[in-house]
Amino acid sequence: MRALTWTALSPPPLPAMVARMTTTSKMVALRRMNLRKDRVCVRATAVSSGGGVVEAVELAEIGEKSKKWKWKGEYSINYFVKSSPEEVTPASQTVLLVHGFGASIPHWRRNINALSKHHTVYAIDLLGFGASEKPPGFSYTMESWAELILNFLEEVVQKPTVLIGNSVGSLACVIAASEESQRDLVRGLVLLNCAGGMNNKAVFDDWRIKLLMPLLLLIDFLLKQRGIASALFNRVKDRHDSENLKNILTNVYGNKDNVDDTLVEIIAGPANSEGALDAFVSILTGPPGPNPITLIPEITKPVLVLWGDQDGLTPLDGPVGKYFTSLPGQLPNFNLYVLEGVGHCPQDDRPDLVHERLLPWLAQLSST
Repeated sequence: MRALTWTALSPPPLPAMVARMTTTSKMVALRRMNLRKDRVCVRATAVSSGGGVVEAVELAEIGEKSKKWKWKGEYSINYFVKSSPEEVTPASQTVLLVHGFGASIPHWRRNINALSKHHTVYAIDLLGFGASEKPPGFSYTMESWAELILNFLEEVVQKPTVLIGNSVGSLACVIAASEESQRDLVRGLVLLNCAGGMNNKAVFDDWRIKLLMPLLLLIDFLLKQRGIASALFNRVKDRHDSENLKNILTNVYGNKDNVDDTLVEIIAGPANSEGALDAFVSILTGPPGPNPITLIPEITKPVLVLWGDQDGLTPLDGPVGKYFTSLPGQLPNFNLYVLEGVGHCPQDDRPDLVHERLLPWLAQLSST
């Protein structure tokens, strides 16, 4: 995500005034270069766009079958599990889906069925999002989410797992994988448009960030004023603003047809829960956390990177995008594919293209 919308993750549920600021930012940020094929190593190929029918899990099923786990014996974490035991084979994997900012388990609704046909699928709501607890006064950091992921693998999953993340969820997975070398909890990584940090402070060497830094600092200041932050955030709950949120999401997606009322519900719904405002402010104004560029060289497990070329949040020509597209030629454990016509959230934007690369990669993991 990284070029200039609030943070580095899935589309945040921003109110009208902030949306206008964000749109202005994007007009600057979306001056992307077309990625030349010779900038991506031989393993990286563009996937052609086109229609694809994907069976989605109903939101009601996710809600009814989700479970709760107490993290550190204190915080309630929501998670979902699905598998097809009759389809288990030697190539079957256990995977954990980790959403981006403003999102939750249902953001994977178009992927769970395809994955669970041959693999055991876990999906989690990070602390502060979805149906997980949003504790008052909690200082959200990338490191705390990475710790949560590792503890979840240890206590709930209890077997080597492939971590699949989008945006800041990807970054949390990278941090977790870089810290678990002695525990053998992570089987591999799948990164979908990995964020450069928890918020825009992370990639200061991007000229777009430098240009907009005064605006970002002003937004930080405004968000720390409780009355202003509350007034802005409460606009999200107003049904009349649903069209505004849909417009924001349309700018994040390449496939505009997938920006529907269900997606708006997924993003806006959790804003009504207690603690959502505090989480929102803490994440957007907090420390950006570790940069993936410094962590990736430490990871030796297999890594699949999928990147939408229409991402205005972490664009391919930004620092993070350029770094990831250089990796397949440098690190033998990396495979990268650029998905044409796809935005910041490939798993929901064009799930068919994601599955086309992801499912064979998972099947081959047993032989690596």
